[in-house]
Amino acid sequence: MTVVLLTNIGRLWTGNELLTKAALLIDNDRVAWVGPAAELPQRIPGVMEDLTEVDEVVNIGGGLLTPGLVDAHCHPVYAGDRYAEVNMWAQGATRADIFAAGGGVSTTVTITRGTDPWTLCNAVRERLRHWVLSGSTTVEAKTGYHLTRDGELADVRLLRSLEEEPGMPRLHVTFFPAHGVPPEFFGRPKEYVSTAASWLSDAAMAGADGVDVYCDNQQFTTEDAHMLLGVGQSVGLRTTMHACSRPRHGAVRMAAELGCSSVDLVHEVDDEDLLALAATRTPVVACPTTALHERRTPPVRALLDHGVPVGLGTDHNPGQSGTTSMPLVISLAVSMFEMTVQEALNAATAGSAHALGLSDRGMITPGSLADLVQWDADHEGAFAWSMGLNALRVWQGGRTIR
Repeated sequence: MTVVLLTNIGRLWTGNELLTKAALLIDNDRVAWVGPAAELPQRIPGVMEDLTEVDEVVNIGGGLLTPGLVDAHCHPVYAGDRYAEVNMWAQGATRADIFAAGGGVSTTVTITRGTDPWTLCNAVRERLRHWVLSGSTTVEAKTGYHLTRDGELADVRLLRSLEEEPGMPRLHVTFFPAHGVPPEFFGRPKEYVSTAASWLSDAAMAGADGVDVYCDNQQFTTEDAHMLLGVGQSVGLRTTMHACSRPRHGAVRMAAELGCSSVDLVHEVDDEDLLALAATRTPVVACPTTALHERRTPPVRALLDHGVPVGLGTDHNPGQSGTTSMPLVISLAVSMFEMTVQEALNAATAGSAHALGLSDRGMITPGSLADLVQWDADHEGAFAWSMGLNALRVWQGGRTIR
């Protein structure tokens, strides 16, 4: 048994409140006690009989401590890049222009299918390491660039194997075969989504935690999404949705009524959407970098004002967003979404964990995982100022991994 004391913490964000002049006790991989340093107990039954039994003392030097950040939406399993396509976006090209030039998800699908498993694994490993370096200890990682049964299941196994390696973040693996229609099913989206639904039981057995579907009138319809997610729920997978449709298509309301774990990338909502999300307390995951790319700002302020839980994600993917930095996402959320720093910090910790159904992280509270970050700052306002605050030290389950 190892007991670690973190002391001289100037400011500590617990996930939903701020403590000053705080201390923290870690027992193995869990938080044993947290509170004002002046109230540090001399004895905790089952943990230590006397404070002198602490195995290690870490002086935070008056700095800022938070839970490990949680990225609730990203796509790290791919090969190649689409830099030329991003350059077209910057020059004003439309989605139709890029598709006509042979770009889009299909480009990454072709490259990923043609990449050997060893090379793909090495690329994903290196990518995931960047999340840890910037303070993210849990990452929701989607498949979605093979769009074949064997390829998508192999991606689930790849992610689960990487999670076991030192220095990797904890992963919430989302099976995402309904990312687009593969070329061999061109013009037959309903047939493809029905086929993909038959893979979900195998995905759950391979280690997937959830299933996602890209619901857009140009991808899969609300009816397609309902069928796929319903099958996912029947085999025990958590369900989420890229709810990129216009409100009139009813995707957001359907996701709320179906009991989805979250709806992501909600660009627009109408009053019915807001009421449905508020009534069901369905979390929404917002991604500022995608909002910048799409030039569409999601109604985060309205969602928060209606009591809708909000999480944040990088939406790292090869076609739009290359960032792996949740500190940058927090900065952008404050400047773009009319969020306070504490609202953005809550969304990037407890809010994102809630969207993923993870009750043991995103918070610093007795019994939670000791996933923690010490920041290069002594005040949380630095997140809004820095545009990517530097993580000085990262703990995962009480062990220093950076």
